Amino acid sequence: MSSPAETPVIPAPVAKASGMRKNGKNWHDNKRAFRPTAGLTSYAKRQELRKHQDAVKEREREMKQEKEAERQAHIQRIKDRRAAKEEKARYEKMAEKMHHKRVERLKRREKRNKLLNS
Repeated sequence: MSSPAETPVIPAPVAKASGMRKNGKNWHDNKRAFRPTAGLTSYAKRQELRKHQDAVKEREREMKQEKEAERQAHIQRIKDRRAAKEEKARYEKMAEKMHHKRVERLKRREKRNKLLNS
């Protein structure tokens, strides 16, 4: 029986060193045999790849929709803020000419009409 300290050492395979190319064009890759079927994949593998690509595209589409919805919400907030500011300025202008109680009454009436119409 051999002891664990005496286990044989197997040398690692060494790649064959190629010398100078015959034509001297060492910057070119070495040519390999032409194998026309080497890059082909099975139908199942292609289907799997296509399914993965479809999932990625769907996720991208969802992310774009979310971004667009955020953008539209931001635009709507800006429009609402501007409309409120204009309305406030209009009521202030009316308050200069009329009594404040009449302005409040008109505000309430306009708010009621706005709720009925929308």
